[in-house]
Amino acid sequence: MESVDLTVVNGTILTMDANDTVIEDGMVAVRGDTIVDVGTPDSRSPTAEKTIDARGGLILPGLINGHTHAAMTLFRGLADDLPLMDWLNQYIFPVEGRMSADFVHAGTLLACAEMLLSGTTTFCDMYLFEERVAEAARQAGMRCLIGEVLYDFPSPNYGPIEKGFEYTEALIRNWADDPLVSIAVEPHAIYTCSPDLLKTANAMALKHGVPLVIHVAETQTELEQVWEAYGKRPFEHLESLGLLGPHLIADHCVHVDEFEMDRMAAHDVRAVHNPESNMKLASGVSPVQTLLDRGITVGLGTDGCASNNNLDLFGEMDTAAKLQKAHSLDPTSLDAKTVLRMATRGGAQALGMGESIGSLEKGKKADLIVVDTNKPHMTPMYNPYSHLVYAASAQDVSHTVIGGRLVMEDRTLHTLDLDRILDGARSHARDVRKWTHQERH
Repeated sequence: MESVDLTVVNGTILTMDANDTVIEDGMVAVRGDTIVDVGTPDSRSPTAEKTIDARGGLILPGLINGHTHAAMTLFRGLADDLPLMDWLNQYIFPVEGRMSADFVHAGTLLACAEMLLSGTTTFCDMYLFEERVAEAARQAGMRCLIGEVLYDFPSPNYGPIEKGFEYTEALIRNWADDPLVSIAVEPHAIYTCSPDLLKTANAMALKHGVPLVIHVAETQTELEQVWEAYGKRPFEHLESLGLLGPHLIADHCVHVDEFEMDRMAAHDVRAVHNPESNMKLASGVSPVQTLLDRGITVGLGTDGCASNNNLDLFGEMDTAAKLQKAHSLDPTSLDAKTVLRMATRGGAQALGMGESIGSLEKGKKADLIVVDTNKPHMTPMYNPYSHLVYAASAQDVSHTVIGGRLVMEDRTLHTLDLDRILDGARSHARDVRKWTHQERH
């Protein structure tokens, strides 16, 4: 083989391919942004301009955060221990009304730094001023699927909903050929979006061939509101409007009954599970194992930092597995390999990116991380999947590669100035304190 740009060697590769292939003492070779070889190094192995020594650790696909609101890092810890509707209406929506594009940009840079340091290489974002989210992700070298949140009431970014659809179409045009940034159409939820808004959003997503992302069946209160307004359960309502299909990414899916799960499976709807946010807001427990058993693709997300309060997918994996076991009283429910799959290959499939990322295979984009296992809490290691879900932490990620670019090396970020980002976040936090004081008084 001719020379390559990057090799990652001396580690156990968890490819997360369809056969869950594991390669001891393996090598991943990268040319440009693409994986050109995955295997065991030998005399025919390529020479590389740059080699990463995994030092006996684990090499695996980068983690995929299937649902978040990145700039809400600046609201971390702002309004904890409140019900979802109180949290949204009394705290989050009022302070969001005062935000600027620069505020969102600063919060997203902070989120990207946190995600890169914890092994996340791709995220799906729903928020405001998403043009600046795209710019921040591009600056960080992160892969993302983003969309401007759409709802019936005026937005602090675009104003009336008609302008929101114009803004979304501009996003689709502006980022059409970007190798890292993809765009989705993202109505907020059934209880904040009229049927006409939802149908218009769906038509736009289908027209442009992009995903449609929405919060669905997150709380019992939502079920009651939707039933009172439309006489239907959430997925039944969406089906009546023609929204169900393989382009739909449904976030949360906590309160879904057998009929709704049948409809999700029949229409190939994809779901994203956000266990820590659901727990913190006391929203309930999504029947993830049942969804998977029905053949529904399920990814894993953190939600935003105002309802989690971090973007750590290692912690999220641990929580997802244990919560499902405790809820079902079945210790075999949602095993470690399944949860890791949700955060990698399954997450890629949930976002419609399964052909290009989510596993380490020849021809796929080179999004990968190295996990340092030479630590007390990672020793001994009998089962790498178990260790990643139940023992590893975000701080164990030593290297992060996205699209063949080394964005973090030995815990040092190459694409972002962390000190400057932290200073900017603290400056914006002073504004948040002032806003919340004014809202309370």
